[in-house]
Amino acid sequence: MTAASSRVVVITGASAGVGRATAHAFASEGASIGLIARDRERLDAARQEVERLGGRGLVLVGDVADARRVEEAASEVEREFGPIDVWVNNAMTSVFSSFKEMTPEEFRRVTEVTYLGAVHGTMAALKRMLPRDRGMVIQVGSALSERSIPLQSAYCGAKHGMRGFTDSIRCELIHAKSRVHLTMVQLPAMNTPQFDWVESRLPNRPQPVPPIYQPEVAANAIVWASHHRRREIYVGLPTVKAMWGNKFIAGLLDLYLGLTGYKSQQTGEPERPDRPANLWESVPGPYGAHGRFDARSTAFSTQVWLSEHRWGLGILLAGSITAATLFSRSRSRHAGHRCGKSWRPARSKSSGPQWQPRAR
Repeated sequence: MTAASSRVVVITGASAGVGRATAHAFASEGASIGLIARDRERLDAARQEVERLGGRGLVLVGDVADARRVEEAASEVEREFGPIDVWVNNAMTSVFSSFKEMTPEEFRRVTEVTYLGAVHGTMAALKRMLPRDRGMVIQVGSALSERSIPLQSAYCGAKHGMRGFTDSIRCELIHAKSRVHLTMVQLPAMNTPQFDWVESRLPNRPQPVPPIYQPEVAANAIVWASHHRRREIYVGLPTVKAMWGNKFIAGLLDLYLGLTGYKSQQTGEPERPDRPANLWESVPGPYGAHGRFDARSTAFSTQVWLSEHRWGLGILLAGSITAATLFSRSRSRHAGHRCGKSWRPARSKSSGPQWQPRAR
């Protein structure tokens, strides 16, 4: 892959949230970035931020549900910056609603943006990367691609679909002996503006299911993934727990989320009657990378650090084993010393060696 300072990157959903934070992170490496989203005003702001951080930005207004527009955007990037090295499929939308209240049109729209948007982006990227036999596609996934929750059936289904088609394409790349790489970065609850503009039928204002992470945690993991050929990266301990928990106790999690999943996705504040919704069109406003949960969000994940630094995990495990061994030896050494007395062997004519207390 080319040097970080000269890489060409495309990010969908780049105008806000994780996409905007990811643009900042790539720009800090000096990358040239194609920024795809529907809102020109926020894209212009994102481009200015990219250039202040040392990168180059190209505004590409478009809806990822439109395959033709995604293809056109890819061509514009290569005309302006050259061959695309990294494509990040991040665009998403959702509806906070019980399934029984959703309309077919709403379900289709979430699927077209969150799932088919990633399909369209992957098609446009691979069309260019496969003939060159290099490049990377990063799917921004979610813990919900493995463990679904209530009130987001369309979004959970779309993220499951993203994971499924990615696995299929990965097998095809292996068959073709291609050096193009696909990876998924699975995210936990993030502090992004989506909770202020995703369509909602909830009585109270939506929130990410705590614990909540800042979007820079995801962005840094995405950029790290672009330099390494990992199959999948989990971001945050909650993601690890959701992914592995669903493999072993899925039925128990169904019960748990059925009892707690409604309340955990809402704050105690009633929903505003004038709440905007971006399902069908972009919501105007100066939204950035962060949402309204800064005070409750963490900007670092020990789990991500350990995942990225496997040698660190090895040291931690080795240290734990050493400490456990020393502790076990210490206990064995002092097992015979109790209450200020030691023990000595004594012989009995009838039963051989016995142990008797001896004053110290």
